[in-house]
This record gives sequence, C-alpha cells and structure tokens, in this order.
Amino acid sequence: MGKDKVVSLGAKRGQKDSPKRHEEYLDEKVYCSFCGRPNTEVLKMVKGPGVNICSECTMIAVQYLILNDRMPSGEAQQILDAFWGKAK
Repeated sequence: MGKDKVVSLGAKRGQKDSPKRHEEYLDEKVYCSFCGRPNTEVLKMVKGPGVNICSECTMIAVQYLILNDRMPSGEAQQILDAFWGKAK
C-alpha cells in the first residue's frame, strides 16, 4: 500500500490517543463508513473517531455541498473537474 494511504484524525473526545506507528496504519484494513469499500480499493482514507471516509465519498460530499441550490464558482468547478478527470 502507498505511503499515507490511511490518515488518522485521532481518538474520541475524552480519550487519550494511542499513537500508532505509520507502518501499523498501512497494514490495517479500514472500511469507508459511507460506501463500505476498504482502503485497499480507494485512493485515500481518513480515519476518524468511530467513522472513516474515503477520498471518493469526500469528493461526492464536497460536490453536493458546493452544488446545493447554486452553481459552483469557477475555481470550485476546476477542482471538481480535476478530481473527476475532466481537467483540460
């Protein structure tokens, strides 16, 4: 697996974060809480306290938030096009 494929955002509030070495995250299989795909099938995974989200679900969420009832700005549209492979 690639370097920095799973990024941890830390422990739940009120709990001490038990630091893991970067190598331990690389070997750990983590599933997206939204689409259910493992980190081995996505570009990147963000691991939070009790929830995980893959890069693809993150971009879908961002796209929804940007496009919610209005057209995106030119800069936002460039970012979306670059992610979805429509870059010029």
